[in-house]
Amino acid sequence: MSSVDQLLQTPLHAWHVQHNGRMVDFADWSMPVQYSSIIDEHHQTRKAVGMFDVSHMGRLFFAGTDIDKFLDTLTTRRVAGVDCGRIRYSLMTNENGGILDDVLVYHLPTMDGTRYHMMVVNASNRAKIVNWINSRIPSGSDIKLHDRTTETAMIAVQGPKANAAVQEICEVDPDSLTYYTGITTRVCGEEAVVSRTGYTGEDGCELIVDGEVAEKIWREVFARAEKIGGGATGLAARDTLRLEAAMPLYGHELNEDINPAQCDLKFAIQMKDREFVGRAAILAARQDKTLPIRIGLELEGRRAARENCEIFSGDEKVGVVTSGTYAPTLEKSISMGYVKREFSTPGTQLLIDIRGKSHSGRVVELPFYRR
Repeated sequence: MSSVDQLLQTPLHAWHVQHNGRMVDFADWSMPVQYSSIIDEHHQTRKAVGMFDVSHMGRLFFAGTDIDKFLDTLTTRRVAGVDCGRIRYSLMTNENGGILDDVLVYHLPTMDGTRYHMMVVNASNRAKIVNWINSRIPSGSDIKLHDRTTETAMIAVQGPKANAAVQEICEVDPDSLTYYTGITTRVCGEEAVVSRTGYTGEDGCELIVDGEVAEKIWREVFARAEKIGGGATGLAARDTLRLEAAMPLYGHELNEDINPAQCDLKFAIQMKDREFVGRAAILAARQDKTLPIRIGLELEGRRAARENCEIFSGDEKVGVVTSGTYAPTLEKSISMGYVKREFSTPGTQLLIDIRGKSHSGRVVELPFYRR
């Protein structure tokens, strides 16, 4: 899409514009990249509360019989038989093992106690994943996929005081939920999915609500967040936060040319006693010692090594940077990238080419930051 007027808008778009959000094209959505200073928004999330409109993320709901067994054939992590209330981070791969997307699979109760499955996918991959899943539904199955992205909103409330900003207006205290669990409840008297999930390396929760009540709920949370040192936070700070926490981003650390065996995401790959699309390719990649693997780098100085900067050992090119930033919390320049396996040991000294100049860096264990 070339015109800003043609971009998709979240139910919170008007609020962002009214509050000086700098709107940009992100995966064909008009999204706030920042409101004030990226560093200030980063710090307010680490120290208090950051509120993120993540309504551009795809929200897919499923109906039918044996949905968990069906989804289990498409995900690298087990979905079948997972207890109601649990949320699973997983990858979806093609037959060659290339990563189609990283997703969250929810198995939750409705308000009346019946169970359902839903999936949150990346905005840039929504159409691809919808088509992929639909193409895999077995002939004669009653499974139906309902894409409810444009009729709902998703709000991430993150930081050490995040749950406190939601407690008063939620019928279920977010602190009572364990990590990666969720529930269907009411927020401000409106039905909502509340999950103990996030993408910043901080505690907090995410709310999925009907689009018509999204601004009402956002305003109520925002009023409480402001009182305790928090506020609205844009996508730019979300990126610096996730990078400090070494969380991979689709289109950077993850894509269809990357096999899950390269990503250091072992918890999200469960092979035993199950079959799924791409399983054989992942098994083969685990034995292939020539494949580059994901690492973290700390660089000397403040200059950040960005995506596509080349990584060298002496005169030999050994890898490439996939994401980088100057980390506000750590006050260091950090990057993630892929390098040849023999150069991946923590402590290994490497050189990063930043616009034709060589900068020293060393391999470090991930994540860079832990709360």
